[in-house]
Amino acid sequence: MLSNVWSLLESEVVPAPSTDEAFNPYRDRHDDLDCADAPARRQENLRAFLSCYDTAPPLFLLLEAPGPWGCRFTGVPITSEAQLLDPDFPIDGQKTSQNDDPHTEYSASIFWRVLRPYFPSFFVWNSLPLHPHAPDEPLSIRTPRRTEVREWKPLLRALLDTLQPDRIIGVGRKAERALTEAGADPTYVRHPSQGGAKKFERGMNELTDAVGLTPSA
Repeated sequence: MLSNVWSLLESEVVPAPSTDEAFNPYRDRHDDLDCADAPARRQENLRAFLSCYDTAPPLFLLLEAPGPWGCRFTGVPITSEAQLLDPDFPIDGQKTSQNDDPHTEYSASIFWRVLRPYFPSFFVWNSLPLHPHAPDEPLSIRTPRRTEVREWKPLLRALLDTLQPDRIIGVGRKAERALTEAGADPTYVRHPSQGGAKKFERGMNELTDAVGLTPSA
């Protein structure tokens, strides 16, 4: 397990307070949306994700922020409840929502369809680790403000310094910009949402070929 990474996230992300426009899934819960121990379960899901790594992976992928049907409920970037509960999925996890059926997320399904054969040769994180939403609309999604992303630049820089990846990838322009502002030299890949699935797959295939990664399965 990447214990040094967990120490960073435990100290910097877990205690961060939610606001009326940004929800911390590792600390807080909504009475009508989340199970009683949801924050603890999401922390455990994140630890299960980290436990998949014996050593630091060569690729670091940064996305924008948790989506309302994926990381907001799982605590694992761009990963849905349905995926964590799938016995064939490489990460074990628990459902944290009160929904009868586990939540699914389109972008998460595309992301893992493309990259699952290469896991755990990549690490994925969000430029803003809190779920950005409209006031009084906890399951909406909004674009993070640049000021919000910049507040988390020290954590992003610390993750990069800790993991020392061979290649750094910004999935989407906002993630690319966050990495650049953190002093990295990222490669841009189209985000899979909003019609970007094919471009995301093509971009990631080109990158994995370029760095010599081969599918593990």
